[in-house]
Amino acid sequence: MRKAIAALFVSLDGVVGSPEKWHLPYFNDEMGAAIGESMAESDALLMGRVNYEEWAEYWPNQSSDESGFADYMNNTPKYVVSTTLDDVEWNNSKLLGGDLSEVAKLKREPGKDITINGSPTLVRSLIREGLLDELRLMIHPVVVGEGKRLFEDGEQGAFELADSKTFDTGVVYTIYKPVAS
Repeated sequence: MRKAIAALFVSLDGVVGSPEKWHLPYFNDEMGAAIGESMAESDALLMGRVNYEEWAEYWPNQSSDESGFADYMNNTPKYVVSTTLDDVEWNNSKLLGGDLSEVAKLKREPGKDITINGSPTLVRSLIREGLLDELRLMIHPVVVGEGKRLFEDGEQGAFELADSKTFDTGVVYTIYKPVAS
């Protein structure tokens, strides 16, 4: 069975929103290699509406390069969980609506991992429904102060550490698995 894996950049104060404003000074070859490994293990992207709209505006306008990020983003099948979108036009995109049972079906199909980059609202929903298999966080040594956070006030859950490594920039890459309640 395929795994649903959330991969997010996060600040020390839990902010995941607008990483383009604070993440780039910490990007290095180690981080690029870790992201590349995740891309190689995945053959599908799962997205919420906000993430989809931002990326559908940006990635189709990016040209191919040796990192392969643009090709991966543009050519990989994308599944969008949204109750407000009527259709999706970005290459290889499919609208799932708001029914998370469609995610459970995707996990049962043959293939590699399904990656969720960003989309914290979707990630929280997947955790609540028991559909998230791993939470991969690249924790940056910066306090952003404000912005969209991975978890909202009052949310609780338990995770076990499966792996971690520290990059030269001080970013700590952690892999957590939800603990069944």
